[in-house]
Amino acid sequence: MLKKHKTADAKDPIAIPVDLGFDENCKRVVDEVVSAYGRIDILVNNAAEQYECSSVEEIDEQRLERVFRTNIFSYFFMTRHALKHMKEGSSIINKTSVNAYKGNSKLLDYTSTKGAIVAFIRGLALQLVSRGIRVNGIAPGPIWTPLIPASFKEEEVANFGKQVPMQRAGQPAEVAPSYVFLACNHCSSYITGQVLHPNGGVIVNG
Repeated sequence: MLKKHKTADAKDPIAIPVDLGFDENCKRVVDEVVSAYGRIDILVNNAAEQYECSSVEEIDEQRLERVFRTNIFSYFFMTRHALKHMKEGSSIINKTSVNAYKGNSKLLDYTSTKGAIVAFIRGLALQLVSRGIRVNGIAPGPIWTPLIPASFKEEEVANFGKQVPMQRAGQPAEVAPSYVFLACNHCSSYITGQVLHPNGGVIVNG
């Protein structure tokens, strides 16, 4: 099925299992991708982990560093190495979350990293505009991913997504077109420093 959507000269995708929270691993990923494909046109920063908590007092230094390493350090590391191989017309897309805009008391450290990503998007977009590289983000609402059953209790999973105006969680396929739109210069050449909100109707300000 997928091969029908590939051009004749397209190469097969590769998977590189590493912990992106560390700079040397991000460099390895970029080096392997460039070795396989020759260049980088689109960078999607999407790594994340989350843990529930009822109080900031539960979040110790080790956990805080772990969540920040995965959720925001990796964005800095991947970007700085990938930029060496990106040219005018390239696109960087950073995944943040609706939680960055509305807050989430049960995911305090995760939510904090998502707010940092919004600031990263805006600052990096201004930094790279002179190089012709666009930087944008996507802030999904509740989406069915493996992270949900891995992070939440059974009752919370059963009610996941019911709080948004559409009263349901979204599917990954409903978020994917946002990535395609921001990656495509034909569609979004005049958009940088912005965040798209596939979130089931939640109104966000900022």
